[in-house]
Amino acid sequence: MNKIIKTIYSFWSTSIAIEMEYRFNIIIEILSLSGNLIGSLFTLSLFYGPNTNLGGWSWPSSLVVLGIYTILDGFTISILQPNLSRIVRHVQNGTLDFVLLKPIYSQLWVSLRLFSPWGIPSVFVGMILILFGIYYNNLIINFQTIICFLTMLFSSLLILYSLWFLIASTSIWFVKVWNANEVLRSTLVAGRYPIYSYPSLLRRLFTFILPIAFLTTVPAEALLNISSPSWITASVFVSFSFLNITIWFWRYALRFYTSASS
Repeated sequence: MNKIIKTIYSFWSTSIAIEMEYRFNIIIEILSLSGNLIGSLFTLSLFYGPNTNLGGWSWPSSLVVLGIYTILDGFTISILQPNLSRIVRHVQNGTLDFVLLKPIYSQLWVSLRLFSPWGIPSVFVGMILILFGIYYNNLIINFQTIICFLTMLFSSLLILYSLWFLIASTSIWFVKVWNANEVLRSTLVAGRYPIYSYPSLLRRLFTFILPIAFLTTVPAEALLNISSPSWITASVFVSFSFLNITIWFWRYALRFYTSASS
């Protein structure tokens, strides 16, 4: 584990040094984040009035959901997008050969080789939205609530990673699958709002088929102290199940990788 941590530190420090050569990108990212945030808040505000709520969720509670979604979006920008998009390139160019020959588990290498700092502003903005939601809900947060919330958030990160990685892994067969990742990212936008704001059919779809509910709503419920133990258990189970599936699927996919020289 110590070697893995040192390796990831080396990867990310190198990536940040390279990215900081283009410092103007931070301005572009902040402008993009501001536009997306204003659009999300405006859309969310359309559902609220003096005596209305969204699927039983108040405005401050919905801010917590939006904050969690913004954190996940920052995670996508910083880790998932720069790394998993390159799996396609490795397969096309045959450079996956060199990854497989390295003395490190290949899935770990292709998943964490790069780090983009441009997703960090999204993480901070998401944290601010969550704090606003807690403040206006007059919540008293204890240590147990924080641990539960962090566990749910970690589960959300695992589920999000697994969904992206499973699609990226299919590039070994189909090569050009980046459009599928964009479709997935567009679909996950539904997580900006509480799952209970959708019709019954969509709620089932976003819970049992595409686990959007476990990405944002369930962690928000844990922080707001309205989550049931069964949902918390289900979230942990789903996240580790998805992670194990990605490990199995990557090993299975590599059986069909013929390398650049064959």
